[in-house]
Amino acid sequence: MKYKVLGRTGVLVSELCFGTMTFGSETDEQEAVRIFNQCREAGVNFFDCSNNYSDGKAEMILGKLIANCRNEVIITTKVSQRIGQDVNALGSSRRHIMLSVEQSLARLKTDRIDLYFIHYFDPFTAMDETLRALDDLVSQGKVLYLGVSNWAAWQIAKALGISERKNLARFECIEPMYNIVKRQAEVELLPLAQSEQLGVIAYNPLGAGLLTGKYVPGSAPQAGRIVEKELYHKRYGSPAYYEVAERFVRYAQSVGANPVTLAVSWVKSHPGITAPIIGARTTEQLAASLAAADFVMSAEMRDEISKLSVSPGTATDRLEEEFDGKFKFRGK
Repeated sequence: MKYKVLGRTGVLVSELCFGTMTFGSETDEQEAVRIFNQCREAGVNFFDCSNNYSDGKAEMILGKLIANCRNEVIITTKVSQRIGQDVNALGSSRRHIMLSVEQSLARLKTDRIDLYFIHYFDPFTAMDETLRALDDLVSQGKVLYLGVSNWAAWQIAKALGISERKNLARFECIEPMYNIVKRQAEVELLPLAQSEQLGVIAYNPLGAGLLTGKYVPGSAPQAGRIVEKELYHKRYGSPAYYEVAERFVRYAQSVGANPVTLAVSWVKSHPGITAPIIGARTTEQLAASLAAADFVMSAEMRDEISKLSVSPGTATDRLEEEFDGKFKFRGK
């Protein structure tokens, strides 16, 4: 396992981050222990969580798992998703953040959260209010670094500007969706992260299982997230994505690689990515993702895989221009 500096924090994290979303639901506690140990044996020191995963059970399980190695691991959790029936049990208000962080600390059985994420953009709370509350948590030592997930690049840039202007702790990491069929992050999020020295941990590197080979047209299974869960069906149910997956699996077979290993490695090979977030319900599923730690992807192979899907457009409508690193303007 190799390690990278997380943004500009100086903290070294493994090139693969393990996501605990299935803990307490699809993965019981006994299997979670085996998965955690398998990750640690492989050198993973980075574990991603959220206060809403399995209604808080994932945090509780992770808290037990890290009890004997707390100072050797980097853990994340999140706030803003609904976590109860109360009308205010969601969002990024100071009130909700302050209540939620105490609950997360208790479930994780720790005195600090290494990386605390705002999970979703809250259109009803002033950004200044959210950032000030997060800064207070950093000042109190309850949170060491801040992150944000599922925000647009302009929202993140605006937040960085507010933090700079008001001398507040800033976001040091972002968590976008990124895989061979979902490449929107390449347009503005990843360039922003590289420009502002933000760490990037990318979720869904396997496209919720789409890129494992089990959803190839003509042989779609009767079970799996895309079949069973409406959210994932909406996200990955497009026939165009199935076609990309089919081409990808055939490419993996042609180079003698496990499609899971190849999909994770493709995400990992982007220069703006700190670590893909891998996941698994069982130890058997985990092995192929962990193998990406040792897989060397050449620039040529990355380019070949990228051509299997449609590259996202540029951030402007000047599609007729190509920027090659020099200030070159054609036309007016």
